[in-house]
Amino acid sequence: MIAVLMLAVLMQAATPAVTILTPGKLPQQALPARGCAAYLWSLQDRSLVTMATADPATLRLVIDGKVVDLPQESRTGPGGFGLPTHGVYRQGGVMATLDLTFATRADLTDGGGVPEATLTIARDGADVMVLPVAGMIGCAPRS
Repeated sequence: MIAVLMLAVLMQAATPAVTILTPGKLPQQALPARGCAAYLWSLQDRSLVTMATADPATLRLVIDGKVVDLPQESRTGPGGFGLPTHGVYRQGGVMATLDLTFATRADLTDGGGVPEATLTIARDGADVMVLPVAGMIGCAPRS
């Protein structure tokens, strides 16, 4: 019996601690001063989890309770509204990718829809998290 308990203790000590990464909820966000932005909600709980802006090209997230703007490192695809189909954002030990589908809608002016998107976040020392999201695109009013 003691040998079983010792084995369990040793196995716990040998297992490295894993940090589970979950993005926080963004507070309400304003329209960008210029260009467009995608406002994306978690399909799980409908909370605003990220905002991608076209100008400057950044991705806003909440990590460890702090709002963080990650600069865009690369982009591919034709995209829409100044945003890429596939964007990679990185700063320090955090890397995020965002894959977007775009939809124009007759009932929206200065914007569009994002019916499907995938947000992937990887952080040094933490698990990779993949989150299905969807949302809307809002653009600064044209002068």
